[in-house]
Amino acid sequence: MSRYTGPRYKVSRRLGFSTLENGKELAKKPYIPGQHGQDRRRKISGYGIQLQEKQKVRFMYGLSEKQFKKFFTMAGKMKGVHGENLLKLLESRLDNLVYRIGFSTSRKGARQLVNHGHITVNGHKVDIPSYIVKPGDVIGLKEKDKEMKIIKESLEALHNRVEFVTYDENKMEGTYVRMPERSELNADIDEALIIEYYNR
Repeated sequence: MSRYTGPRYKVSRRLGFSTLENGKELAKKPYIPGQHGQDRRRKISGYGIQLQEKQKVRFMYGLSEKQFKKFFTMAGKMKGVHGENLLKLLESRLDNLVYRIGFSTSRKGARQLVNHGHITVNGHKVDIPSYIVKPGDVIGLKEKDKEMKIIKESLEALHNRVEFVTYDENKMEGTYVRMPERSELNADIDEALIIEYYNR
């Protein structure tokens, strides 16, 4: 299955979860999409609950099923808790960190910046959104792209930056200081259900 490129608001409403992490999708219509969305009462099986949890994370980070399974396998080979390792790996993706730094207001926009070759890691251009950034790596912009209007507007719109990322305004560079703690990530995700889904 390829990466989902349809309406994000509709997906968030179907899952009852803000995949954009700002809650805007659910503010006006906190019920599932469709003509009878407010009236429908869904009974979800145990498998359905596990699948829904997996879909929450997959849509939030904008991955295909194949990509997500690959990260799940990688996380299983790391030391520590499998579910937490999965979330930490996903947070270490270059497109996600470009979003966290504030170069883009969404992960979708961040992925586009990376794909189009505007982003550098330790001074070298990297155009692979799934590139795994290591703690200590510096994420910046190509010199000619530092004046891009869309990037400046995005940085101005950012109010809070996560603690595992620092930003140098003068150099317009962000540093991935360390892997995040579980407490710093989305509390509405139950990663244990994702492990159960793949281990069923």
